[in-house]
Amino acid sequence: CVLSDVQATCRDATVTQELLKEGFHRDLLVKVELGVTGGCAVAARTRLPPGIYVDPYELASLQQHNLTKAVLIPDVVDVESPEYLATDLLLVLYLEPDPWCSGCFRAALPVHGRYHRPAEEPEEASVVLKSPEVLLCCCDNRLSMECWEPAEVEAPCPGRPLSPCQWYSIRHKPTSKESILQVPVGLRQHSSLVCVLTLLATVLCSSLILAAVCKYGHFS
Repeated sequence: CVLSDVQATCRDATVTQELLKEGFHRDLLVKVELGVTGGCAVAARTRLPPGIYVDPYELASLQQHNLTKAVLIPDVVDVESPEYLATDLLLVLYLEPDPWCSGCFRAALPVHGRYHRPAEEPEEASVVLKSPEVLLCCCDNRLSMECWEPAEVEAPCPGRPLSPCQWYSIRHKPTSKESILQVPVGLRQHSSLVCVLTLLATVLCSSLILAAVCKYGHFS
C-alpha cells in the first residue's frame, strides 16, 4: 500500500457516474476527483437496484486478466432472473489513478439490464442508479477526521488481501446526478406469440441436434 499526501483541509470530491453504450448491455464508468496526489487505495461503493446486475462470471474473467478489480456482494447472482424476482447487489469498484488528471481516479465495469414485466402500452422502464459512495484505504491514519469517517466495507485493500483494512468514507455529498438506464418493456398482448415462437424454435433446434447426433454419432 503506497501512501499519498492527504491534506488536512477538506476537499469536495467530484463524483461522475455514466452508463455508456446502448441497450441492455452497458459499461458503468465511475470517475472521482479527490484533489490528492495519488497513493491511497480509492474505491466506489454503489448499490445496484434489481433492474441492473453484474455478471459474476464476466467479472471473474476480467479480474483474471487484470482488466478490473471489484467485489460483488453477494457473489452469487442469478443472471437469468427478471427484474421483479431479483434483489439489490452491493458493488465495491476499485478505482485506478487517471494518468490524464492529477488527483483523479476512474474505473469501468460491464453491467446488464434485466427484463421487466410486460406492459399494456409501449413504454420503457427506468432503472435509477444512485451516485456511489467514495471510499479510501491508507496504510496509516493520515486522513483528517473532519473530512472522513470509518466505514464498514467487506472488501480488502489492494496489495493487502490477507490483512485487515480500515476504509474511510467521505462525508461530503457526491455532486453527480443519478444515472438512469432506460430498459425496453415488452407488450403483454405479444405474450402468446412469443411463447409459441419460443416453443417452435426450441423444437426445431432440438430436432436438428438429434438428427446430427443420429447421423454422425458413434454408438457402441
